[in-house]
Amino acid sequence: MVKLFSYFRIIRIIKCFWEDKEKIMAVSLKQLVNYCNSLLSSEKYRDYCPNGLQVEGCHEVKRIISGVTASQALLDRAVELQADLILVHHGYFWKGEAEAIVGMKKRRLQTLLSHDISLLAYHLPLDGHPDLGNNACLAEQLELQVLGGLEPDNPLSIGLIGRLAEPLSAAELRQKIAMVLGREVLHIDAGPQQIETLGWCTGAAQGYIDKAAELGLDAYISGEISEPTVHSARELGIHYFAAGHHATERYGVQALGERLAKEFDIEHQFVDIDNPV
Repeated sequence: MVKLFSYFRIIRIIKCFWEDKEKIMAVSLKQLVNYCNSLLSSEKYRDYCPNGLQVEGCHEVKRIISGVTASQALLDRAVELQADLILVHHGYFWKGEAEAIVGMKKRRLQTLLSHDISLLAYHLPLDGHPDLGNNACLAEQLELQVLGGLEPDNPLSIGLIGRLAEPLSAAELRQKIAMVLGREVLHIDAGPQQIETLGWCTGAAQGYIDKAAELGLDAYISGEISEPTVHSARELGIHYFAAGHHATERYGVQALGERLAKEFDIEHQFVDIDNPV
């Protein structure tokens, strides 16, 4: 009987331990936002949207859902997963957009507010971070050695320059990018036969191809392509690879979400809403 009593007492102690652990697996929204703002140095960037907390929800965060863009599909998935906070690269309130809260914007905000979910968004700060940024993470995915910034004199340079572990042909590099990112890659064949040095900047940064050419690089990788990019590549003699805006910017927000989960002992899940662009 004594042994049985001791057994149940041990079980109760263990149960209480885990219940207490579950109770403390939360962080205040203010603490989490302050941590992110400091980590990403968000105040240093002149951006096209507000960085940080864009929509305030509940004051405690236990579960984070991250994604590239705060689309309605991501919001709906976050509601299903009972998220307290959504972390994204592309949030709301962009400069130049219509100010009225109607239609799509109204539905998105209504979803967040009615479910008390916070929206935390970092644009350029999440591109530029040396460890968690989209460009740093893309380098890790593609096994690129980082040598510096695409804008050498700018301490907040968004893009990066580097080299391959070993020279590759344009076809080989295109195949590698496609395999890693899981999508077709558009290649403008205009550079040397072997590629060793290259620059990259995720998203809609095709305009930086001029800077890559000025630095004498063999190739440049970005997310999107525009009509002038083709002519720039051909006339400047540099390969251009358009690897997808969404595809190149999936990794930074995941890295930040995982850092927050580890730092505050909370849950994080990345949700990839497919986007062919």
